[in-house]
Amino acid sequence: MARLVQGDVGSGKTILAFSSIFLAWKSDYQAAMMAPTEILARQHYENAVSLLEPLGIHCRLLTGSTRAAERKKILKELKEGSCNAVFGTHALISTGVDFARLGLVVTDEQHRFGVLQRSALQAKGDSPDRRRSPHVLVMSATPIPRTLALILYGDLNLSLVDEMPPGRQPVKTRIVPEEKRAAMYQFLREKIREGQQAYIVCPMVEDSEVFPDVRSAQTMYRELTGNELKEFRLGLTWGAQKNEEKARTLQQFARGELDVLVATSVIEVGINVPDATVMIIENAERYGLSQLHQLRGRVGRGSRESWCFLMSKASQKLKILCDTGDGFLVAQKDLELRGPGDLMGTRQSGDALQHPLQCGNVMLLDEVQKSVHELISDPALLSEKKQIEALTRSVFSGEDFHVALN
Repeated sequence: MARLVQGDVGSGKTILAFSSIFLAWKSDYQAAMMAPTEILARQHYENAVSLLEPLGIHCRLLTGSTRAAERKKILKELKEGSCNAVFGTHALISTGVDFARLGLVVTDEQHRFGVLQRSALQAKGDSPDRRRSPHVLVMSATPIPRTLALILYGDLNLSLVDEMPPGRQPVKTRIVPEEKRAAMYQFLREKIREGQQAYIVCPMVEDSEVFPDVRSAQTMYRELTGNELKEFRLGLTWGAQKNEEKARTLQQFARGELDVLVATSVIEVGINVPDATVMIIENAERYGLSQLHQLRGRVGRGSRESWCFLMSKASQKLKILCDTGDGFLVAQKDLELRGPGDLMGTRQSGDALQHPLQCGNVMLLDEVQKSVHELISDPALLSEKKQIEALTRSVFSGEDFHVALN
């Protein structure tokens, strides 16, 4: 298996990964699941402890902050084969991490990893004679239009999870101008008194003279604890916060010991708190549509009605989020608004016609992939295949097309 599973936030991709891990274990193989952040890796591990260990699957967590003695013990268990499933971050691909029989590699939030990182973990399961290689399951909660998925993950088969678990309600999304802030806070106070929780997300950690109109998480935390939300329990977290402090704050929020979590976009992935029903995003115009959709996905994970408030002036971009909860449609609109960027460069938006390939119409990629498969499997087209190989090499080497073909 070499498969990319795309599913909207909260669609249940984790249970697909755990089912695959179970099958690997039943076949006497080990499994490794890599996540981009320690928060997400730890959450997967904790879920595995409750769901997989009762079945007899011995699970371990390996991250950059794992203490030396514990790391040594985990590495020994992996090499001997007594550890059946390991969950972790980039630490899984570091030197010294060896497996007895690695049969399954799961990469979560694949868009945050490079192809080489995914391949490095996969290579740890290759047999010396290269006759056996692990099954590969790649998951992404960031919906990517099919055409772009073919560009980024052309070596993987593609599966879509386009339904939500029963009982999930769509998140009601509203654009809130500054003059309606007081009314929004009143609504928030009512929800907290009902036992519900909320996120408040800011684009920056601290104030900046360069962007005086942008609200920071630290200032927002101070203002709310001293005024509008002083009667409630608030927490504060951001990306560069010490791992111990960050983990403690997130655990307090998950256990219901905090009513409101003020944060940066660090909570974009890997946070699952069913009692969180309100998401407030400050300066929403500064985020891309797909990221806003990801943040919105932190609420609506239980059976209660949930809300997402976008603090900004109304715009065509933000109105799209109010009109649909379909992450794949949001991603397609995001692509149309921002442009595909450089397909073979680093720009992530804008016109793609600057490249010599002139492949501005990415919607043709599906047909291109089918044609390529037909080409490489038809022996009668051998001469055409050699010409295309020469042309492709010329594109990446910078040679003149005509020189390459001649």
